[in-house]
Order: sequence, then C-alpha cells, then structure tokens
Amino acid sequence: MPQKDTRDIVTVYRASGEPTAILNNLRRCTKCAIPETQETIVFDEAGVCNVCRQQEYKQSQIDWAERAREFAALVDEYRGKHDYDCIVPLSGGKDSTFTLYELVTRHRVKPLVVTFDHGFLRPTTLANTERTIKKLGVDYLKYRPSWKVVQKLMLESLHRKGDFCWHCHTGIFSYPMQIAVKFKVPLVVWGEPSAEYTSYYGYDEPEEVDERRFNRFVNLGITAEDMLGMLGGEVTMRDLEPFAYPPPAELRKLNVRSVCLGSYMPWNVKDQVEIIARELGWQGAAVEGVPPGYEYEKIECAMQGVRDYLKFIKRGFARTSHLTSIDIRNGRMTREEAARLIEQHEGQRPPSLDVFLEYVGLTEAEFMDIAMSHQVSPNAHDPGAVRPGAPLWDQPLWDRSR
Repeated sequence: MPQKDTRDIVTVYRASGEPTAILNNLRRCTKCAIPETQETIVFDEAGVCNVCRQQEYKQSQIDWAERAREFAALVDEYRGKHDYDCIVPLSGGKDSTFTLYELVTRHRVKPLVVTFDHGFLRPTTLANTERTIKKLGVDYLKYRPSWKVVQKLMLESLHRKGDFCWHCHTGIFSYPMQIAVKFKVPLVVWGEPSAEYTSYYGYDEPEEVDERRFNRFVNLGITAEDMLGMLGGEVTMRDLEPFAYPPPAELRKLNVRSVCLGSYMPWNVKDQVEIIARELGWQGAAVEGVPPGYEYEKIECAMQGVRDYLKFIKRGFARTSHLTSIDIRNGRMTREEAARLIEQHEGQRPPSLDVFLEYVGLTEAEFMDIAMSHQVSPNAHDPGAVRPGAPLWDQPLWDRSR
C-alpha cells in the first residue's frame, strides 16, 4: 500500500490561502507535529511516525512494575560496594534533577553528582543546581573545559556539521564516564532514554548509555581523535581528553553499567517537573522560540535559542514542534493547537545569536552561509520570512568576552 500523504497538516498552518514559510510544506506525522526532516523519522502506512508508535508501545506493552523491580535490583547490586553507589550526571535541568531526586529519596543511594559545564549555564540553572545539591545533601563535582579550546571546537563543528555543540554533546556523556573510571564507580544513571524522543533506540530494546550509543548519535560522527586532525595542530590530545570516551578495556575491567532511569519507569515530564518544583524549589525559565507554558524545557543553556534556530534553518522545524508533539502523544494537546503554537513561535531570530557570533568570531552573513549549506532536503529555508525574537531577561548578565 502506498504511504499516505501527510501534507494536509500544512493547511492548518496557513494564515491565508498561501503556504507560510514556517512549515516549508514538509510532510508531517498524521498524529503529532514532527516533520520528515527529523533524524530517524519514518512514517508508516497510516502516516504515523515511529516515535509516536514507540509511545504507544511504552504506554501499552511494557510491564513497568517489573521494570521498577529490575532497577531496584540493579541498584542493590552496586549498593555499598564502592565509595559511591553510583554517579549521576547533573545539568541542572528537569530530567537530571528528577533523576537525582528519585535516586536519593526513593532508592536511598549515596551518589557522586557530576556536572560538565559547557560554558553557557544560565543563572536559573546555577541556582537550581545549588538548591538541589544542598537539599539532597550529595557530594558534587563540576568541571569546565578551557574556554579557548571550546571556542575552536564550536567553530569547527559548526562548519563540519552545522551544529556548534560538539563539545557539549561529547563532554556531557564522556566526562562522567571518565569520572566513573577514575573514582571506580561502576554504575552511572542518566535521565530519559533517547527512545522517548527519537528512534535511535526503541522501548522494545535495551538502551545502555555506552560507547556504541555515544558513537551512534551523540558525537555527531566525530571522535576526539577526528577533531584533533580537523583542527590541524591548534589543540593537542591533552586538550581534547575531556571529550574522549574512556577506553573500552578500562570500562570492562570495572564492569561499568550506564543506564537511563527512564528505561525503568514511565517518563512523564509534566509530573516530574511538579515534583522537583515542590520538593526542591526547582524553577523554570523562558527559552527563545518556545511558547509560554514550557518554561521547564532546555533552560540550562544560554545558547539554546541559537541551536534551535540552526535546526529551523536546516530542517524547517524547531523546539516548539518537538514539545507540542510530546503533548499530543500524551493527550494534552490537539494537532490544531500545536499548529498555532508552531506558527507563532518557530522561525524567529534569537537575540542570543549576537552573543554567539561574538564568541566564535563570525559575521551573521558567514553564519547563515554555513547554516544554509547544511539544509536537509526537502526543507528550503527562506531568510526573508524570519522574524525577530524577544531577548531573554538574563542576557545582559552573560559574559560577552571572547
């Protein structure tokens, strides 16, 4: 049977009889709002995307009580055998904060909490982290790599992949694993699984946060050794060690397990945000290009608006499509409501772009040339349709030095 044409959603997004530049006439899932340019997306014969089908599987096919027992047994296997029961990577955002809260309060573990500071943590995030580690009474380790190295990495990965976040993608996942080896703590617990939002893995298969996953989609296909060669002597391997995954032999020797809490309990962002707000005083913040009501999402990074803007240029959609699709899958929103929010909030130029351009030493014209060169077919970005976005309240507080 031929695949159903899902372009009918475009009519919902039209202010008049003409197509808007917001959607670029992309085919979209007939259930949610995710378009054909999303990574790993596939539509079935009904036009429904594979992420929606995964959510149906999650909601109807998994014995979550049994998964919870499996996780409790995993924690007990490591409890009390090392200086720390586990390592919990913490960004200060909603998912890692809830993960830490759940492990400390429900499972009564003694964790070592590790933050990889990518250099753009916002004031609200820093305050959230401070409250969390104090209220939970945990040991805490924070690491920030050299700013001069980070500048080079951002520029190189922007040119190579149209994504300047290579240092963040790799560091967030590699550095806690390095700490696991150095402190000899063989259990690492992360938050949501990738199956919640993409199809690199599904809920019907085990998802270990291991080197295979790291190389599959975390590091953009660029290892630290690759980056060393790309930068042609501007940095050394010593500079890039924080972004390198630990050697497999060291991980095997320690018998490291690296898992997602969301593989063992049904991940529900709305409920979890309510819990950490009530119990830890966790606070949200506005994010560029994101509608009111989603102040819990991606609040950690000052450059999140730029990253989402890049995604819009390359793929024709951004974070509002992602967030409204989650709400559609969970019965909290209709596609028509999602359509209105996407039209209102996606495609705006973030004022934080001015700061980013200063950081990497590019003009806006140079930035656009790079971004446009990474467009994903059939998206065709129209720069003339871009609207200005509103600045964040904390942007005047950001460090503007290069």
